[in-house]
Amino acid sequence: MVKKLRRKFVLTAMLSLLLIVIGIIGVINIVNFTQVQTGADETLDILAENDGLFPDMNILFPPPEGMTPPDGGQGFDFDNEDIKDGPGPFFGARMAYNRSLEIPFQSRYFWVKLSSEGKTGEIDTSHIAAVTSDEAVEYAAKVYANKEKERGYLSGQYRFLIHENDDGSYLVLFMDCSAGFYNANKLLLMTMVIGIVALIAMFILVYLFSGKAVAPVVESLEKQKRFITDAGHELKTPLAVISANMDVIELEAGESEWTKSTKNQIKRMNELVKNLLTLSRMEEENINLVFSDVNLSPVVEDSATFFVAVADFKKVRYDRKIQDDIHINGDKNSVQQLCTILIDNAMKYTPDEGNVNVTLSGDENTRNAILEISNTCEAIPKGNLDRLFDRFYRGETSRSRKTGGYGIGLSVARAIATSHGGTIEAKTEGDNTMRFIVKIPLMKKSL
Repeated sequence: MVKKLRRKFVLTAMLSLLLIVIGIIGVINIVNFTQVQTGADETLDILAENDGLFPDMNILFPPPEGMTPPDGGQGFDFDNEDIKDGPGPFFGARMAYNRSLEIPFQSRYFWVKLSSEGKTGEIDTSHIAAVTSDEAVEYAAKVYANKEKERGYLSGQYRFLIHENDDGSYLVLFMDCSAGFYNANKLLLMTMVIGIVALIAMFILVYLFSGKAVAPVVESLEKQKRFITDAGHELKTPLAVISANMDVIELEAGESEWTKSTKNQIKRMNELVKNLLTLSRMEEENINLVFSDVNLSPVVEDSATFFVAVADFKKVRYDRKIQDDIHINGDKNSVQQLCTILIDNAMKYTPDEGNVNVTLSGDENTRNAILEISNTCEAIPKGNLDRLFDRFYRGETSRSRKTGGYGIGLSVARAIATSHGGTIEAKTEGDNTMRFIVKIPLMKKSL
């Protein structure tokens, strides 16, 4: 139980942290790549508005108050706190101004002028070393062929802008974004490495502290299991004494309505104690089940045959379709108890002249033995059907009292199925049919 709780705690914590890390890394890198593209578009817009040339950057980006261009004579006023500190702790006014002045010297670009018919005019590749004039013409022709697309990427690293002039000619500009994308990719790789290291470190820390985190829950569950076990064993003795006393009373005074009622209640209590103890043992991590090759077919057949008399008494149509030689690796007594619980549950909640079907088959594709018990019922339980397997849960309290149910049988059935590496689920079919489907791995065939 402790290991299961720790695994769930660690898994939940790590999945939550993984989503957070992925979100942070994604936002950082998306913003970074977006900034590279935005910077390229801004530079292309400047070039497009100035016929492929950079204007006087001092006019486009005026210096802040208290500072003149480098050739203006005044220089930078270091005593002006507004200029020195700027609008925030990271970006000063001088830094922003210097960046603007350096844009023409840092930008790697080329352009080609095309006539309105797409014929090549002027070519400028003087600001880039990786592209020749012939390649520039080839790139421009590709962009012009799809001139409906004003902006985009070519060869994965050149951001282009096709600008139509007033006379119908075109200026096709290309900005080399390889340096920006290279740095962006390095940041992506770096953040991924940091994220992986952080996840590993967090996994170690979460695993180390998970024991303390689940300790209160584990302690509560252990106390609950000890109470159930102790109470179950303590109840056995008085129940046995009461049963023996009832036998003596019947021998002396004869059977009566009261002795029959008392013995029925003793039987119910014995079944409850038995199921509680079984459930408690099933939930132990070191449960001592004896697993062997079990032919499930005769086990289901024997369990189903036991309820033939009940079906005849209630005038229930009782159909059984059991495939031969379905072998599983399991504990025979536990599997028999599983079958008995499910068929008994179906018989209890099936109205007179209803239907109960028991089907056993083997699925070679999923390598599972499939046991299905279905029955008609007066009303289908509403809500999440998985709650039917919770301890002491009863969909309809009044009917459960009438049928003698305590809401623990299905919990035992799920515990048995889980201990055999299988699953159990409840499904509805139509408005009045309930189906319980158990899947247990088939026995591996020996070579």
